[in-house]
Amino acid sequence: MNKNELISLFNNFNQLKVLIIGDVMIDSYFFGKVDRISPEAPVPIVAVEKKESRLGGAANVALNIKALGAKPILCSVIGNDEDGERFRKLLKNEKLAAVGVITSKERITTVKTRIIGNKHQVLRVDSENNHSLSEKEHTQLIESIASIISTSKIDVVIFQDYDKGVITKQLIQKVTKLCNEKNIPTAVDPKKTNFNFYQNITLFKPNLKELKEGLNIEIDPSDVTEIEKAIDQFNVIQKNKITFITLSEYGVFIKNKNNKKHFTAHKRDITDVSGAGDTVISVASLCLALNQPINSIAQIANLAGGLVCEKVGVVPIDKNQLLKEAITHLTGI
Repeated sequence: MNKNELISLFNNFNQLKVLIIGDVMIDSYFFGKVDRISPEAPVPIVAVEKKESRLGGAANVALNIKALGAKPILCSVIGNDEDGERFRKLLKNEKLAAVGVITSKERITTVKTRIIGNKHQVLRVDSENNHSLSEKEHTQLIESIASIISTSKIDVVIFQDYDKGVITKQLIQKVTKLCNEKNIPTAVDPKKTNFNFYQNITLFKPNLKELKEGLNIEIDPSDVTEIEKAIDQFNVIQKNKITFITLSEYGVFIKNKNNKKHFTAHKRDITDVSGAGDTVISVASLCLALNQPINSIAQIANLAGGLVCEKVGVVPIDKNQLLKEAITHLTGI
């Protein structure tokens, strides 16, 4: 791609509408300094200087989609609790619609609390339910998704699965069938529980850990042939059109029926990998919606994932910074 083509692509992100289905959460942070060890136990004492609450999980995907210029529509379930109210306020502050977010009396809102001392994570505390939705809530969510797809021009649907119970086999099958009937591309960031339920997906994006857990095999991340073999065996049944594997320091590997490519990772000053997968699926999905070749999808998403790893905590991608890096790395300018 040349510079003008990249600029045009990034401008075209602004025309897209994206439906995001998955587990949402609050990412809560306590930032501070560590200069001594507790006398009560051999653990560091973090003197808190700042507290923050951010949208996480599938909601972070929505933030990334928004940051890239497209319009996100979020579909999920939160608890009828104080954290649920806090989540809705965060949505409102970010000017994100809550039309597809259902409130449950049977679940709590997922909160991941990270303690950051001297710019490094010291501890994480999770408050969550991970059981499946009740039948009533499940039906309500599917009906909400179907209504949005039928009344809005959706350009791509993202399944952002964090294994917290919002996404089920039945939901995957019904939504995928509906999308395929309407020629809406689907993109998936999977986890272990539903890994093998994703079939006939347009773009399937596990990381290496998820691929190994989902297939219950060991894979050498430096051996591209071994990775490709695992993908081919998996897709005999799954029949996903594009498989995109993120390999951490080994880069990314992408494959469809006609093409395959491995791209190495760019050198980065890695600070925090939290949320990188959310950014990668967001960028890849927008490129997918605009019918980009798989090499472009992988290269731009690979750059985006690396960029957010240089930031502390879960943060969305900076569109201008990503475009600048894409022009530098993909055109040689």
